[in-house]
Amino acid sequence: MNTFNRIWGVTTPAEAKARIEEQRKEIVGEPHNLEEKAISLVGRDVYEILVKDYTEKQWGRPCSELPASILRRLPVRLIYDNNYYNDPYQGIPVGGYTAIFEKMLKGCEVRLGVDFLKEREPITSRSQCVLYTGAIDEYFDYCCGTLEYRSLRFEHERHDETDNLQGVAVVNHTDNTVPYTRTIEHKHFEFGNQQFTVVSKEYPFEWKPGIEPYYPINDEKNQGRYEQYKNMAVQVPNVFFGGRLGTYCYTDMQDTIIAAREMSERIISRLTGDR
Repeated sequence: MNTFNRIWGVTTPAEAKARIEEQRKEIVGEPHNLEEKAISLVGRDVYEILVKDYTEKQWGRPCSELPASILRRLPVRLIYDNNYYNDPYQGIPVGGYTAIFEKMLKGCEVRLGVDFLKEREPITSRSQCVLYTGAIDEYFDYCCGTLEYRSLRFEHERHDETDNLQGVAVVNHTDNTVPYTRTIEHKHFEFGNQQFTVVSKEYPFEWKPGIEPYYPINDEKNQGRYEQYKNMAVQVPNVFFGGRLGTYCYTDMQDTIIAAREMSERIISRLTGDR
């Protein structure tokens, strides 16, 4: 409602709903792409101010060429609540994610700097099962083609002139005149009371092999290619494919945790013979 008030001057949910309903009329039938989906959800005004430029920077493609499913994560609420999602808990855990993994891995053998694909035979031969979270197409030597991603480049700035630059952890920059999509001011998460501050800028760019992949491009071509790899993966004995790269899927943290729990149950069931 704060957004609708700033854009249209409306003050009640009924007024906002009426504006949206009026602008939705240009979309007839089911939305076929992200642009049509956004307009059907919030109307053209909000789409052009908040969604269009940001999304096209992020994905490097016109919204009319992106799948509507990208917007499934974003809620539309007719209430004065500025939280991004509807989840009861939002943010990062106390101590950050590093602390969680340190506790989970306590007592486990950890090897870093190992290229699994170069050493898969000795690793799999001495393992009851393998959970592979690398790129699924790389596992199969790209035999069905390369899956596409968007990547990110980060620029970090230290500001000694202030201890608080933007007053919040994350700012999304929706204007296409700004080349980056987000600025992150880390100390607003859990990093102390220093007399300076550090801000990171996120620049999206097109991915290519050798660069860190971030966001799967789940359009029709790539999704069809992934389904081929998925069908091959189920034929590999005692290897489970998980994570964003192993399943070619972008998920929020709560969905990632749910998927990990379900995966662990499948692995335990396989190891105990309880199918």
